[in-house]
Amino acid sequence: MANCFSLTSSRERCYRYSFSTAGLKSATTDLGGGTVIHCWRPKTHNPKKPTVVLIHGIGANAKWQWADFVSPLSSKSNVYVPDLLFFGDSYTAAPDRSEAFQARCLVRALAAMGVRGGMRVVGLSYGGFVAYSMAAQFPCAVERVVIGCAGVCLEEKDVGEGLFTVNTVDEAVGILLAQTPEKLRELMKLSFYKPVRNVPSCFLSDFIHVMNTENFQERKELIYALQRDRKLSDLPKITQPTLIIWGEHDKIFPLELGQRLLRHLEDNAELVVLKNAGHAINMEKTKELYNHLKSFVIVSATNTNTNINTDTDNLSSKNACKVD
Repeated sequence: MANCFSLTSSRERCYRYSFSTAGLKSATTDLGGGTVIHCWRPKTHNPKKPTVVLIHGIGANAKWQWADFVSPLSSKSNVYVPDLLFFGDSYTAAPDRSEAFQARCLVRALAAMGVRGGMRVVGLSYGGFVAYSMAAQFPCAVERVVIGCAGVCLEEKDVGEGLFTVNTVDEAVGILLAQTPEKLRELMKLSFYKPVRNVPSCFLSDFIHVMNTENFQERKELIYALQRDRKLSDLPKITQPTLIIWGEHDKIFPLELGQRLLRHLEDNAELVVLKNAGHAINMEKTKELYNHLKSFVIVSATNTNTNINTDTDNLSSKNACKVD
């Protein structure tokens, strides 16, 4: 495969070009201790615009999941699109696989790039877990949160009690980190309300080779850490205005989890359900999702803040924003 034309690699180059033409540049931040965060950041940060952080889910890297959003959002905001640890060019030698650690690393990297407050954070799927943790750990840095199809309210017992289409975490790993065309087709069926059919196996194998083989063990550990000993009673209630957005027919994280999160946050959140959509709302309902993001993280946030320049002088000025 490596000696043949790769459609996936070609698409990767196109996405890189589209990010660059949207006014973003590739940057890496060494946090020490063997931890490096890669991020697409504005070539020039405009202090008069709000700051939006887009966090991807498990699967391909950030470019693949946010390619349709960076150009329109960049015209209205400072857009930062990081690769989570073990995706793209981000990695760590640390053993911690929790979303809390991912959140701390992102906040530290953003602070190193000069973003220390006023963040409007958007997280899809696994990225929603990280976004929620950022809001919980750093309330003085995160102003608004969007949780997209992310089962942050799941409990470990849910896996065995029939909430999901799989019965074990091992089964989920086998699908989410598909290593064969058959498993990737199964993932597509679970992710899309109307999945594309009859995709040639050679294309699927190419995608797996380019996107799903590197850091396989570490990504597997991320999934296990996500549900291990997880209880709703342990989940903090974030205080920021929160938009919960879900696909009506999500088979990865069922809509019940979005409704559960809404009840958990009470009056501090709103739930938007996208009709005729599955888990991959960024791909199936791109225009609708963009309109909701624009309304919530840019228009509404701008109308309620007279000072758009929300970067603070010191991230550690409040105890809630200290990073170990």
